[in-house]
Amino acid sequence: MANHSTDLDRTFAALSDPIRRAIVTRLCEGPKSVSELSQPFEIALPSLLKHVRVLEESGLISSEKTGRVRTCRIERRALRETEAWIHRHVAAWEQRLDRLETHVQRMKRKH
Repeated sequence: MANHSTDLDRTFAALSDPIRRAIVTRLCEGPKSVSELSQPFEIALPSLLKHVRVLEESGLISSEKTGRVRTCRIERRALRETEAWIHRHVAAWEQRLDRLETHVQRMKRKH
């Protein structure tokens, strides 16, 4: 459980940056080289590589270097685990809100 929590901490920390979210979005379309990933951003390549490293450390992406080209790809397992965590919490809140609505309706009928 502690390891799962650490993984989620890294995932959410990685996704807290808009450039990293944009990188993840672009990689959901398919693998891309670092130079392809850098095209829409007005940042230096070393800065982009720092973002890539954070995403790799979080487990959201992986990369492989062939010659001089580093190709990045999304790690779907990490996205699915994060999605499952979010869905569990959404379901819990929906149940709470349903109970609150039932309680409010009951109170209205009493008055």
